[in-house]
Amino acid sequence: MALTLAEAKVGYADKIDQQVIDEFRRDSVLLDKLTFDDTISPTGGSNLVYGYQRLETPSTAGIRQINQEYTPNEAKRTKQTASPVILGGSFEIDRVIAQTSGAINELDFQIKQKTLAGANYFHNLVINGTSAASGTGYIPNTFDGLKKILAGKSTEASTDVDISTTAAMNSNYNALLDELDAFIALLAAKPDILMMNTKMLTKIRAAARRAGYYDRTKNDFGNYVETYNGIALLDAGQYYDGAKTVDVVDTTAPTESAYGTTSIYAAKLGLDAFHGISVDGSKMLKTYLPDLSAPGAVKKGEVELIAGAVLKNSKMAGKLSGIKILDKKAA
Repeated sequence: MALTLAEAKVGYADKIDQQVIDEFRRDSVLLDKLTFDDTISPTGGSNLVYGYQRLETPSTAGIRQINQEYTPNEAKRTKQTASPVILGGSFEIDRVIAQTSGAINELDFQIKQKTLAGANYFHNLVINGTSAASGTGYIPNTFDGLKKILAGKSTEASTDVDISTTAAMNSNYNALLDELDAFIALLAAKPDILMMNTKMLTKIRAAARRAGYYDRTKNDFGNYVETYNGIALLDAGQYYDGAKTVDVVDTTAPTESAYGTTSIYAAKLGLDAFHGISVDGSKMLKTYLPDLSAPGAVKKGEVELIAGAVLKNSKMAGKLSGIKILDKKAA
């Protein structure tokens, strides 16, 4: 079975859980569009593991002459596993604040902020996650992000186009879109979403406007969804790494000799491409509200989403890096 968050919402009787699902959809174009294969069940009593085959090299077709054989060629797949993360967090609130918060409901505020943080952290895992036993970004029992999956693949491309200033943008916006279109053409199908940081999104928006390929429409929540040539644009946002707030899709620091560069990630969404994974749809999300009538001055609430993502076909996603968006530092 497979379902979107909007479809999963139907299976929830609790109104708060339904509202939290809507908050995740409102906070993330990706989570709103992503289809989840919700077939994971515990293995060995405690582990959540999703096994699948990733198509690495597609099959080819050709012609043969009379009395000659075809040149053999096989599609190549690799066996992969991934685990969804138990994503969310808790918050504490004094019962007096909760009961006297007035027009700005404190519980509602805390839940919305927790879902926003959860959506951004999910973006971080989608891009930067790694299930390897060591290294930057290592999180035990999780799933690999696109940065790791796409390393060295045929859909990983680079450019040195300069759009770091308004003058550079005016001169090079066509070059940027040419590079972006050439990159998109590397994928086996037109992607549904382009993921980047805020700085890069403002640049793509500016270039697409100049060329007439920019559009935006309102979704079910009244938010604008921006598109380039019909492909949704996602600001992957920021997350807190325990010390500071950082961009999910990073930008290198400019120096006297080097520009600040960043990347764009593209993905085709679908069960044969890039999709979500989770447990049974009626159990993938849960909200725990404090009981304000129980003893104890400080109450705890929690929001929890069980989710991950996998890439079934390595040519259904890609990365374009090296885009110069920050000018060199003055000497």
